[in-house]
Amino acid sequence: MYKALIVCLFIGISTEVYSQETTITSPITEIDLKTKNKGKFYFYWGWNKSQYSYSDLTFKGDDYNFTLYNVAAKDRQTQWDADVYMNPTNISIPQTVGRIGYYFHDHWNISIGVDHMKYVMVSQQFATIDGYIDLKTPDSEFNGVYDNAPIYIDEDFLEFEHTDGLNYVNVELSRVDNLGDHLKWNSKKIQLNVLESVGVGVLYPKTNTTLMSKERYDAYHLSGFGLSLKGGVNLTLFNHFFVQAELKAGYFTMPNIRTTTSSADSASQDFFFFQRNISFGYIFQLIN
Repeated sequence: MYKALIVCLFIGISTEVYSQETTITSPITEIDLKTKNKGKFYFYWGWNKSQYSYSDLTFKGDDYNFTLYNVAAKDRQTQWDADVYMNPTNISIPQTVGRIGYYFHDHWNISIGVDHMKYVMVSQQFATIDGYIDLKTPDSEFNGVYDNAPIYIDEDFLEFEHTDGLNYVNVELSRVDNLGDHLKWNSKKIQLNVLESVGVGVLYPKTNTTLMSKERYDAYHLSGFGLSLKGGVNLTLFNHFFVQAELKAGYFTMPNIRTTTSSADSASQDFFFFQRNISFGYIFQLIN
């Protein structure tokens, strides 16, 4: 009996030790919260408010060649009207931005878009003129040789605007980072992204010009190119719908602006611009 109790005790101790040695701890699986954007396609549409630096405007033709220095210009905002801003048939009336893009990397995308701005030379302003005007009308009040002389620009002398519009057709390379990846929150429902972009493109404006009572000209024409930088914040909801706010700045050079019905007449200018944009868009997986 005593020997049987010792054997049972030995077997019990051995079983307990074996069970402790063979206990398997289940590994803890970490959830990968990092944003996966590669292969996604997006598009957006919105509106812009623009500002422009002073510009030197040079006008050339068979009977004139002069430059107006430090000419001021502004944009043209359309008063809010749902039929104007939301109706696709009125797409060119307000100042708009539109873009489509593709993510070739989780953080990088390439896109093409159009910034439809409006550039309006401020009427009735003083400027400085240098050059000559020798119109065929001998008694023209504008004829003369000017050597950095002051001039008052009114509608009889010049009306000049890119209002349909100052169209910047551009390609952008963008870096996008989801703040949730760094703060370790689950971004399945709400994403807060920051973005930086560099862009290059061409300018295809519809320039409306009336110069010294010559016949008015208003047609689309490839006039120059631009460079731009952009920064913004993107709020994405449920992985698809987003609203994006941007600040964009750049430089435009326009050496070939049509001003009259004659191809001999042209203008040129260079200036900086600054935009504030708000857009609404949609993103989805295009390629897995």
